[in-house]
Amino acid sequence: MTDGTPADQFLDSAIALLRRVREEEPRAITAAGELIADTVEAGGRLFAFGAGHSSLAAQDVVYRAGGLALMNLLAVPGVVGVDVVPATLGSALERVDGLAAAVLGTSPLRAGDTLVIVSLSGRNALPVEMALHARALGVHVIGVTSLAYTTGTTSRHTSGTFLKDHCDIVLDSKIAVGDAELTLDSVPAPFAPASTVVTTALLQAVMATAATTLAGRGVEPPLLRSGNVDGGHEWNSRVMERYGDRIFYRH
Repeated sequence: MTDGTPADQFLDSAIALLRRVREEEPRAITAAGELIADTVEAGGRLFAFGAGHSSLAAQDVVYRAGGLALMNLLAVPGVVGVDVVPATLGSALERVDGLAAAVLGTSPLRAGDTLVIVSLSGRNALPVEMALHARALGVHVIGVTSLAYTTGTTSRHTSGTFLKDHCDIVLDSKIAVGDAELTLDSVPAPFAPASTVVTTALLQAVMATAATTLAGRGVEPPLLRSGNVDGGHEWNSRVMERYGDRIFYRH
């Protein structure tokens, strides 16, 4: 470690990663935001998917105060977060071939929709097949991943490909292989992961771009307000009534 407390060092690392994203990913962020705006304007639906801890960033843009009401979570039982017991089952399911096709086949996704897939490594069968099959259905795919894994690891999908190979737009989180920012001689393994911080911020940057793009086109963005401010529940009820056929987390 360098100078400063471990907390200082972690925060400095996270800030440095966010700066890299801001400096190196502006075109991809703009393209992703515009694609989401296009989908909203065309009457399409929005979905987000992530497995394990990658699901945290996907969930952060669903039913979120200040977020787009049309963003729905594409949930795969057993892989959404670490709520399954044992938690290791989720990791195992991520490597199962064929699961994505079964999920998509029973989901409301249709041609013209947009699906955001979050996978830090982008190497496991589930996110790779999710992107591959979604595009075959005519769904637009935005991948959020770390491109470092494409050169630092091998694919676990039979095709030998990664998530980034099956996306319309790829957002690179810049996270190093292993997702741990700190090391110390007395600690046997790297520690302090930053992927959730960076990926969540990256997706919120995309959502901000989408909202302002819609507004710039004269389309009111379908945004939710906090239920903890006066009038918030009433506002949200009106938004959900207007867009009820494109919101699936209420059913």
